This record gives sequence, C-alpha cells and structure tokens, in this order.
Amino acid sequence: MTEPAARTARSIDDHLERVRTRLERLDAPAAAEAAANGAVLVDIRYAALRDRDGLIPGALVVERNELEWRLDPLGDHKLPEATGHDLTVVVICNEGYASSLAAASLQDLGLHRATDLDGGFQAWRAAGLPVIPPEGSWSPSGGTMNASSRPARSTRS
Repeated sequence: MTEPAARTARSIDDHLERVRTRLERLDAPAAAEAAANGAVLVDIRYAALRDRDGLIPGALVVERNELEWRLDPLGDHKLPEATGHDLTVVVICNEGYASSLAAASLQDLGLHRATDLDGGFQAWRAAGLPVIPPEGSWSPSGGTMNASSRPARSTRS
C-alpha cells in the first residue's frame, strides 16, 4: 500500500461509524410516525428478502443501485415522490447497515433530511408494525395474499 493510501484507508466498520454521525437514525416506531407525517419510506432490500419476508405497507421499493437516480430531485430519472431537497426519506434495508450508507449518499445529493431505520426491516417487524406477507403465504384468515393486495409501491416496470 502506498503511503497516501495508508493514511486514508479505513475499514467498512469505521466508515459506517463515521457516516452514522451524520444521521438522525430512527427506531421502528419513530419511522412509522415519520411516515404518518409524510416521510417517504424507501425499501432498498433486494428482491429475495422482500419475497421471503414481505413488505412494509406504503413503502416505496427502490433497488439500491437505482436509489440516487430515483430520488435526486434534479435528476432526469427521478420518481414523482422526489419533490425536493427538503423531502424526508427513511431508507430501510434488512438490518440497518446498507441503509445508513444509502441515506448518507442521499444527503450528499442534498437530501438533508434523509436518514435510515435503525435495525432495518427486521426491527420494523420485531416492533409489531404492519407487514404485508410474502405472496403465497398464509394470512391469519387462512387465505393467501395476491399481487392486487400488495400496496407497496415499486419503481420496477
């Protein structure tokens, strides 16, 4: 390793700790309250996790590799929800690690109210907050959920 690289190198754990100093991370009840007050919940979990565990009602599903392009209010590929830099965005991953990095990236784009859900989807579910079961799983009434009963929004066409 060259001398300049050695001075700037740090582990992902160090980087994550540093990034999180910029965020006002929310626990699950606070994230639910933020959503009730107009915040946009953005689920960046990959499809296999969403298919396995289900969805958060009303959350916008955006693949991680599309996040910045879809939420940049100045971008050509922005979603209708990307209304401005004052938008409150709560990024959700599976356990609250990737979401911290993603929220910091959104802050770098000027979305100064971007943050993440501490503990991710797993914390949301553990708090007993609403979850739409995966397609084909049994509902409490014994029926199955189908695509028409899944209100989470996706950016996929």
